[in-house]
Amino acid sequence: MKISKVYTRTGDKGMTSLVGGKRVLKSSLRLEAYGTVDELSSHLGLLAAMIGEGDDHEMIQRIQNNLFVVGTHLATDQSETALPASAQLPAGEVERIEQAIDAINAILPEPQGFILPGGSVAAAQAHVCRTVCRRAERCIIALTETAVVGAEIQQYINRLSDYLFVLAKKINFNSGISEIMWQNTCK
Repeated sequence: MKISKVYTRTGDKGMTSLVGGKRVLKSSLRLEAYGTVDELSSHLGLLAAMIGEGDDHEMIQRIQNNLFVVGTHLATDQSETALPASAQLPAGEVERIEQAIDAINAILPEPQGFILPGGSVAAAQAHVCRTVCRRAERCIIALTETAVVGAEIQQYINRLSDYLFVLAKKINFNSGISEIMWQNTCK
């Protein structure tokens, strides 16, 4: 799809269009949800640039493509507009993330306690992605209180935050950087 004009001026008064044309305030919970998913995709783009080419890079790009689908799903008010095919996650994507988590966990040492986000710059960025993903999940769950959201969307975002956690650990492990363990100073 070619975008011929970047600006339309139709949002100048705080309104935007959903899939199907319905106009809503830019402050709506629906926009907060898919805007947070978009923010996550941007953070993932930065992470992909940090880690370079390889399997993890390819997985991140797959996730970014899926997040575009998630955003389209969230931008569709299903009470007024039928969910388009472009707003439905391909079958097996939740399982694909679970398999990636299991593969990473198989190479990592056993957890020794709670870890603090950090280590290498790329691992720290993976933790930023994880926390933005958790925020997106909270927004999506809040949206489900008043709107239809497919269960697979919630599952995907939930698994994705788990994947990003183990990916951060893998990045540090592969870099030879020890995890930063939480020191409970409130004893």
